[in-house]
Amino acid sequence: MRVIAVIPARYASTRFPGKPLAPILGKPMIQWVWERARRVPGLSRILVATDDERIVEAVTGFGGEAIMTSALCPSGSDRVWEAVRSEDCDLVLNLQGDEPALNPPAITALLAAMETEGRAQMGTLVTPLRDRADYENPNVVKVVLGEGGRCLYFSRSPVPFLRGLDFERATLWRHVGVYAFRKAFLETFVSWPKGHLEEAESLEQLRAIEHGAFVLAAPGDWPGCSVDVPADVSAASAYLSALEAGARHAP
Repeated sequence: MRVIAVIPARYASTRFPGKPLAPILGKPMIQWVWERARRVPGLSRILVATDDERIVEAVTGFGGEAIMTSALCPSGSDRVWEAVRSEDCDLVLNLQGDEPALNPPAITALLAAMETEGRAQMGTLVTPLRDRADYENPNVVKVVLGEGGRCLYFSRSPVPFLRGLDFERATLWRHVGVYAFRKAFLETFVSWPKGHLEEAESLEQLRAIEHGAFVLAAPGDWPGCSVDVPADVSAASAYLSALEAGARHAP
């Protein structure tokens, strides 16, 4: 398969303006994402899709490839589609620009799952949810899986509801916002209007579920240190510092 990875990087974040350029251990955050994406084997291209020349300048400065997209894109998926609409590829990988600790083996597992399961129009990552506070936290998105890893529903609510099962014995999944789209399906996906489930939960992936699409989940390890607000930078810096130290001392 020919796979193009796109990292949407919008400058005007409400909670953290200029977030893609936030310095982490001496490098802009978007560089961390790009460098870790380069460790994923089999990617034909890695594009940073942005609406700001400052991000383009930063990306080209560290050797990456950036493409300007409209400032009016209503979502990250729309920005990704604008970046790849004229590209020849089979799969489009939507990576998040605020995940500086992106885990390459998990991305590899997602791509392998999409290659194996031909019915899947869209794939995403999930990771085990073992903390009760996360289960009850509306900012942590949960996903309910059916047979073969098909995603049945995503929610900010604690799902599935554990009426007759202890939390410790339940198999629960946390959603990771990384997506793989068949290119033709991505074009269809961005053409659909928001459904009432997406409006209610403010979760874009529910648009696919509501239209009956086959969304496949690939389990993987994920560090869970995304940067949403400025206060998150210190935690991401500490995690990446420890990660780099471990890599230096590995045999």
